[in-house]
Amino acid sequence: MKINNLNELNTPCLILDKNLLQKNCNKARKKCSELNTILRPHVKTPKSIEVAKIALGKDIGPITVSTLEEAEYFASSGFKDITYAVCIIPAKLKRLNYIQLKYDCVIRMVIDSVFVAKEIVNYSKLNSTKFEILIEIDCGEGRSGLGYQDEKIREISKVFDTNHHSKLLGVLAHAGHSYSTKNKKEIISISNIEREQALASLKNFVNSENNSPIISIGSTPTLFYAEHLKGITEVRAGIYMFWDLAQASRGICEIGDIALTVLASVIGHNQQKGKILLDAGALALSKDISANNFMPKAGYGLVCDPHTAIPFEELSISEVHQEHGSIKVDNINWFDKLPIGSLVRILPNHACLTCAAYSNYNILENGSIVDNWSRTNGW
Repeated sequence: MKINNLNELNTPCLILDKNLLQKNCNKARKKCSELNTILRPHVKTPKSIEVAKIALGKDIGPITVSTLEEAEYFASSGFKDITYAVCIIPAKLKRLNYIQLKYDCVIRMVIDSVFVAKEIVNYSKLNSTKFEILIEIDCGEGRSGLGYQDEKIREISKVFDTNHHSKLLGVLAHAGHSYSTKNKKEIISISNIEREQALASLKNFVNSENNSPIISIGSTPTLFYAEHLKGITEVRAGIYMFWDLAQASRGICEIGDIALTVLASVIGHNQQKGKILLDAGALALSKDISANNFMPKAGYGLVCDPHTAIPFEELSISEVHQEHGSIKVDNINWFDKLPIGSLVRILPNHACLTCAAYSNYNILENGSIVDNWSRTNGW
């Protein structure tokens, strides 16, 4: 279906296909329903109220954020149940508490430090503040969190044992290393380990009064490849809403599932060097090339027909500067097919990083740009 009003947009800009977004979100909700667990969408990629509502299938519900800026943005729109899935530090407790009180919401925080646990308790007692806490478990990624048998889990649980203002509710794990492979069996194994170690970590809690602890896990690959999630309270995942080439290159989704593209304009022809120049460079696309691990020709993004978002054969962004993107072409006919001033759409390698450069989405529905949705940025 031909899109009639792309020429009205300033480039570069984001195009979000609403029908694909809804399809992707329906698939994730259906999967969680089949697994008998709750979906707590991670909204760090879209950072958009409208997208979060589609992800949830309702106006408000449990969400995951990665910054306190996101937490306040969503809280100000009525979201009451928020998990801030980055380890808190004492300096941020005041702001987190301010958001909770101003918007009458709960922002559940994550820790992996005995020191921070004690600081939370001290702040809570001094300010009569209620906090909810999860201990982060490292199930193999090696980023943050504690091993499921780490003695610090026991020490942290002791810190909260006698405190009546702040409650240790359970654990949170993230199998981010599931992105390192395209082997389905390996992803299933990672998913099983994520589940098993999150559950096993609870054995190290001391004198827990919580008979229904939260066990929060999640990554998009481990969600969709999970064999079962018995005992798991909730799943956090997010990239499934938009998808990107990093996920498509691993076979987690198809190219045709990717709902997000960057609209760009051809701004020059360098026939001597065999390059077509675009107004979308490193800032508009990011410098992420993670898809190239499994899709070597992805470059900095696949170049597509502006109306269909179907990739042109053999065309990708081969080079980026701050505001310039280059398409290396071997066939000079491309200079006629893509004249100066013409439009292309680009499938991004990593949607999270690509979206971060923009303040809004242009919403594509049934062949036309029908709306503009804002998003938040910052920390």
